[in-house]
Formats: sequence, structure tokens, C-alpha cells
Amino acid sequence: MPLAFTRAVSPRLPECALTHFERQPIDVARATAQHAAYEQALKDAGFDIVRLPDLPNDPDAVFVEDTALILGEHAIITRPGAASRENEIYSTAIGLTPHFTVHFLPTGTLDGGDVLRIENTLYVGLSSRSNAAGAQALEAAVSPLGFWVVPIELEHCLHLKTAATFAGLDDQGVPTVLVNPDWVDPAYFSGTNALLVPVEEPFAANVIQAGGRLIMGAGSPGTARMLREFGFTVVEVDLSELQKAEAGGTCMSLLSD
Repeated sequence: MPLAFTRAVSPRLPECALTHFERQPIDVARATAQHAAYEQALKDAGFDIVRLPDLPNDPDAVFVEDTALILGEHAIITRPGAASRENEIYSTAIGLTPHFTVHFLPTGTLDGGDVLRIENTLYVGLSSRSNAAGAQALEAAVSPLGFWVVPIELEHCLHLKTAATFAGLDDQGVPTVLVNPDWVDPAYFSGTNALLVPVEEPFAANVIQAGGRLIMGAGSPGTARMLREFGFTVVEVDLSELQKAEAGGTCMSLLSD
């Protein structure tokens, strides 16, 4: 059974690092309940939940995606761009070591939320959190594993996966990518079917492809309807409290193949 690695919501979540959002009050109890519903959606999709060690003093600890990248039998431990998150990567490495061959990046900065995998291609957003040195370090680590890296310049959103995520393969085996074209040029994803989110739902491009279904934050009915019309099974989960911390659905789990 595939595994989904998660981490508990820190009681210090209201102190999270923010880049594009104004700080708002965050109800930690409500965020914790939403996170539990999110984990249940992953269980319903066929994943076993593996909790990484709690980090109650690290405000962003629940956003485990930024600390690692899972590629088959390998896990690449990243170098998050926010200095406050350095402690998280060692905890993630400890939690993943029993399951994967673990590799560390030696230089640069790289958030896992800036890495979009489509088959053997890793698109890497060059953002406020991930730089060219981090992308180059990732390329050096993954090339021997059969992957290649495509850098993408970002300006208007936190992470690449805020603007684009992989939705699945169509009947002909062509990848489908959900994209916000105001934040990333769909031309980067040539050779795919690019579905564009409605302009009034800019954060709707972040979906989790899990167990033959798409898990997404509730509140983007136009995007959910479009995906269902294209034949996807869509599960909507209320993530509104977590979204105040610039969260997307993908950022709260690391999924094994």
C-alpha cells in the first residue's frame, strides 16, 4: 500500500512564514481538524498515513512537502528557502530513512513545493524560496536516477505548485496539468493537456493526484466542475484555515509511488 507522510499542525502555526499574504488570525484547533480531514481523504484514496516526528516549536512543520522529494525508492532532502525551517529537514530525514535511500542537497535553496514532477521531468520553480543553485544541486542528485530538471522563473506566487500541478494521464497516456496562466506560462508544459483554472479561482491549480482521484481545497467550484467534466474524480476538503498560512493541498504530505 502506498504511504503518505504527514506531520502534525504546530501550535505555533499562526507564526508561520508568509510571503504573499497579509497575516491573519489562525485558529489552530480548526486547522488541526481540517488537517485530520485531509489525512482521512488520503486514507480514503488508499494511502497509509505515516506521521513524521512532531515539531511543536516549528510553525511551518505541517508543510512537509517543502522538506523532501520522493522519487521511487529514493528521497531527496531539500534546503527550504526560509531559514526558520532548517530544523524540519533533519526530522524529515529521520522519518524517511526507514523507507527510502536518502540523499541531501549540498548547496542552494529549494522548497519541495517548487518541484512539479511529470513522469521523469522535474519542473523547478525559481521563486523567493528556491534558487538556481538549488535547482542545479537537485539536477546533480536526480540525473543518476533517470530524471531531468526544467527550471521555471516565478514571480507572482509562493511556489510552482501554487500555479500548476499534475492531474493525471488521459486515455492516450498524455499528462494533464492544471495551470493558473497568470502565474506560470502554460507553454512550459508543452506536450501535455493544460487545463486553465478560472480567473476568479487563482489558487485552484493546486490539486493532489492520489489513488485515481484528485484531492483539492474546497471553495473553487468552477475548477472542480471542469475537472469532473474531464472525467476526474474530485474530492474537496475544507482547508480554509490552513490556507491562511499560504498552504495548498500538496504541501501537507509526501506521497510514495
